[in-house]
Amino acid sequence: VQLQASGGGLVQAGGSLELSCVVSGRTSSDYAVGWFRQAPGKEREYVAAISRTGLSEYYDNSVKGRFTISRDNAENTVYLQMNSLKPEDTAVYICAASEPQAGWTPADLNKYGYWGRGTLVTVSS
Repeated sequence: VQLQASGGGLVQAGGSLELSCVVSGRTSSDYAVGWFRQAPGKEREYVAAISRTGLSEYYDNSVKGRFTISRDNAENTVYLQMNSLKPEDTAVYICAASEPQAGWTPADLNKYGYWGRGTLVTVSS
């Protein structure tokens, strides 16, 4: 399974961006998909996740109400719509896929077996 994130860029605070994550190699609906981010000098952190069917969405409190995750399994693509961006949202955003497993929790990085390379989001103040 391969994942490729795109859509990053430079945006002013208060602006919006939509990231895309294309899942290839297997049927995307076989996997829950999460978005994570890593700022310079900081650890990778959880942002949001979506179930295999897209019926369940999960968000970190830091982005709840501002970010929306969605997926189009026909297009093997997961999206992250980011609104009201803040300078502290600046990071490399990485998508990851998780196979069905007992005890899965969306924020646990160890539950994701496949990772993409990421796309840089820079929010200027």
